[in-house]
Amino acid sequence: MKKITTQLLLALSFISFYASSNSIVIVANTDQVDLSVQKRHVRDIFMGSSSQYHLKPVILPPNTEARLIFNTKVVGLTESRIQSYWAQMQFGGRKKPPIEFESPDSMLEYVKNNKNTVTYVPAHMEIPQGLTIIYRVD
Repeated sequence: MKKITTQLLLALSFISFYASSNSIVIVANTDQVDLSVQKRHVRDIFMGSSSQYHLKPVILPPNTEARLIFNTKVVGLTESRIQSYWAQMQFGGRKKPPIEFESPDSMLEYVKNNKNTVTYVPAHMEIPQGLTIIYRVD
């Protein structure tokens, strides 16, 4: 009985960890502490299409798990399609892609110190005081 209970607890811990590791939160440095947005608004902000929210996005480099989750579950495009989009926008002189940071920690530090910026990070990360979670991706 004890062995079954231990195995069950380990299985539940694994499931909980796996679920949380595949979750991200969208975090902003904004004066609107109660700001909550819909998925399409998040997509628009990060793809440079939002005029309703004046937030400057920052992102992680390609091939990071959080970026893969964000691209798949929020933007709905593959990395190559997103890169192609930004290449077209830059070539036409219309928009510049978001600034990339090497780690979630450096990205959060930047957002914490710069008003009206927004990013995504793994949901298990501690969010610094003063930042607002505006959307969750499970």
